[in-house]
Amino acid sequence: MTDLIPVTLLTGFLGAGKTTLLNRLIADPALAEALVLINEFGEIGLDHELVSGVSGEMMLMASGCLCCTIRSDLVRELGTKAIERRQAKLRFSRVVIETTGLADPAPILHALMSDPVLREQYRLDGVITVVDAVSGGRTLDRQEEAVKQAAVADRLVLTKTSLPGADADGLKQRLALLNPSAPILTPEETTPAQLFNVGLFNPETKTLDVQRWLRAEAYPTLPVAAEAKDHSHDHGHDHREHDHHHGHDHHHHDHQDPNRHDARIRALCLILEQPVPWDAFALWAESLALYRGDNILRLKAIIHAEGEAQPIAVHGVQHLFHPPARLPAWPSPDRRSRIVVIARDLEPEAIRQSLLAALEEARRAAPAA
Repeated sequence: MTDLIPVTLLTGFLGAGKTTLLNRLIADPALAEALVLINEFGEIGLDHELVSGVSGEMMLMASGCLCCTIRSDLVRELGTKAIERRQAKLRFSRVVIETTGLADPAPILHALMSDPVLREQYRLDGVITVVDAVSGGRTLDRQEEAVKQAAVADRLVLTKTSLPGADADGLKQRLALLNPSAPILTPEETTPAQLFNVGLFNPETKTLDVQRWLRAEAYPTLPVAAEAKDHSHDHGHDHREHDHHHGHDHHHHDHQDPNRHDARIRALCLILEQPVPWDAFALWAESLALYRGDNILRLKAIIHAEGEAQPIAVHGVQHLFHPPARLPAWPSPDRRSRIVVIARDLEPEAIRQSLLAALEEARRAAPAA
């Protein structure tokens, strides 16, 4: 994992200010060796040596599947660049992909997570989504893609906060409900250190930074095991700032227009106190992806599997799960499994019950000791 090239997806709706932010970032010496791939309408002005255009032809298709073409173009381009890098024709240490404002980010994340050639060369570091404070609220109301872009983000950057008509505070509250674990920054306060190296691997410490990647404490928590409530004193730090979420997360949006796209989003963390039968968890996750893939925008998990000393990291985007990764060691004495989910049109309690049913089924099927 440590030798793979980190890839950052920079997304956000048309006119949100992605290119302006990118120009600020690549002026920093820390991104001098960043390869920037562009897939966008219109003229792109980037003052940077390592800029490459990914074919924009697929955006001209008024109907049909955009996902396959985006994916094939991106896979081809990243594959070519990796070869040139190995041949010393090109020198880069990370990749930034700036996507068209119309794009659903899921197909690009799928390409990075599932293509066997790319997985040997690259790893997804994180998703940065740019939201503009003037029209961002209306965009979230009208464009489902914008909601997806915000929901899958690891970092949210709020632009145009000082312009007339900006509603920065209202939008921050809305984004925090939509995606609790993503810090919300403004372009002026962002540095490469805040936006990059936010994935599971921390290159500075050369370790897997589970806490930072999962940020489970930011989510409303639903214990799956009945006895979990007795352990709340063990992890009070998880809840200090978020007690108001707990136990009533399904009421968060009652005052909102139920037709609004993000009113349909629920974010939660499932906690399992006891080690988990791995086959039962894997079957549950596969079923979720198969039958509810459109509803599961993003899933991250650290699982304590029965009989396993090492934790297992799980990462899914809609229909696809990255191959589970066995981590070298637990990052803290906390050995509970934590599953963070951002879902659309699914009640948190229904997700909890489905996992509970899968675990109970596994226990019933297990031979008596």
